Amino acid sequence: MAPIPTPPAEPDDSPDTYVGLDADSAERLARERGWSTVRALPPGAIITMEYRSGRLNFEVKDGRVARSWKG
Repeated sequence: MAPIPTPPAEPDDSPDTYVGLDADSAERLARERGWSTVRALPPGAIITMEYRSGRLNFEVKDGRVARSWKG
């Protein structure tokens, strides 16, 4: 039987620190801090609910991060 895969580690970083930053700066900072995937979404975007370790999501309104969450 194949071994169970180990999910990538998440940075010890709070998503709240990105709220209010401009989207480009927030994405750059998140990648520097070790997030493997950074996803910017418009308000009200329809997305799937699967959790992906190492992914940081931004809801971007008027070029700024309005909300941020893991997964």
